[in-house]
Amino acid sequence: MRLLLISNSTNAGEGYLEHAIGEIGNFLGTIRKTVLFIPYAAVMFPYDEYERRVKEKFNIIGHEVVSIHRFGNPVEAVLNAEAIAVGGGNTWKLLDQMQKNNILHPVREKVLSGIPYTGWSAGSNVACPTIMTTNDMPVTEPSSFRATGIVPFQINPHYLDSNPEGHAGETREQRIMEFIEMNPSLYVVGLREGTMLRIENDTVRLIGPKKARLFIKGAIPVEAGNEDDLSFLLKKPS
Repeated sequence: MRLLLISNSTNAGEGYLEHAIGEIGNFLGTIRKTVLFIPYAAVMFPYDEYERRVKEKFNIIGHEVVSIHRFGNPVEAVLNAEAIAVGGGNTWKLLDQMQKNNILHPVREKVLSGIPYTGWSAGSNVACPTIMTTNDMPVTEPSSFRATGIVPFQINPHYLDSNPEGHAGETREQRIMEFIEMNPSLYVVGLREGTMLRIENDTVRLIGPKKARLFIKGAIPVEAGNEDDLSFLLKKPS
C-alpha cells in the first residue's frame, strides 16, 4: 500500500497546499494520473469550488483531478480510480458521506491493492481505523466512528503542544492520553503542522520540519523525527 497522510492543507503565511504539493508530486510520480478527489469534508463551500482549488495545485505537478461528485455511481468511480485524494474539512461530515455513498470498503480495497492515496487533515483521519482522534466538532452523525482502517494506527492532525494563553482546559496530549486509556490497542501519532507520513508497503517515515509525537498506553509519549523508522506503527502494540 502507498499513502501520503498530511497534517494540514495550509501553513501560516503560505498558499493552499504550498508546503505539501512537492511531496505529493514526488509521491504520485511523473506518469500523469487522473486522481479521484473526495471533497465530502467541505461544509461552507461547494464541491465544485473545492475541486477547482485542488485541480489547480495538482495540475502544477502534472496530474489531473476529477471530483467524485461528478459521477452518478461513486462506488464505480472508486473502483476505476488510478489514485485517490481526500481533502480536509470536517471529518464527521466526510465519514458520514463516505458511509452514505458506500465507498469506505471500496476505498480501502483499492488502496490495499496498490493505488496511491493522499489525504490531508480529515483525509488523513479517515485512513485510520476510526475518526475518534479528530479535532473537529461533530456537525453530523455518522452511523459509526469506524473509518477505512487502511492503516492500523490513529492520527491526530494539527497536533499542538500547549493550549492558547489564558486557556486552562485540557491539552491535546491529555485528550489523546484519555483515548489510549480507553483504546489500548492503538498507537496515536500527533502530526504537527507542515508534516506528513509517507507509507510505502511496510515502511513508514515522517516528512517535514517538525517532529511527530507518538502515544501508546503504558508509555511516556515520545518524539520521532525524519531519521526515525516508524514502521512499527503498522503492527498492533504488544
